[in-house]
Amino acid sequence: MTTENFANEDDERKAKLVGETSRISWRDLEVFYAKGQVVEVDASLDLIEAALAVSKDDSEKVKQWMSRKMVGPVAPETATKWHEDQREVWAVVVAPWVLVQDKELAQ
Repeated sequence: MTTENFANEDDERKAKLVGETSRISWRDLEVFYAKGQVVEVDASLDLIEAALAVSKDDSEKVKQWMSRKMVGPVAPETATKWHEDQREVWAVVVAPWVLVQDKELAQ
């Protein structure tokens, strides 16, 4: 496969991920959080780039983000605050994970 094919494949995956990304109430995601399937993406990262890396199983990039605490499980205190605030987060599914991002934290 050529570099151009990889680029086209990435563009197609990105387009698909963008189409599957939306805002959702945190309360609607709590069942997935309880199952350990929710991954928080720091507001400084592009949610789609993170989802693309996860979907491609780019473990090197994901491990780097995890080591910098930019990607990882939602902290219990964060989950509680989001619940209490009835927060909406950006979310995209990269099965079995639900990647979430709270852009309000960046403001």
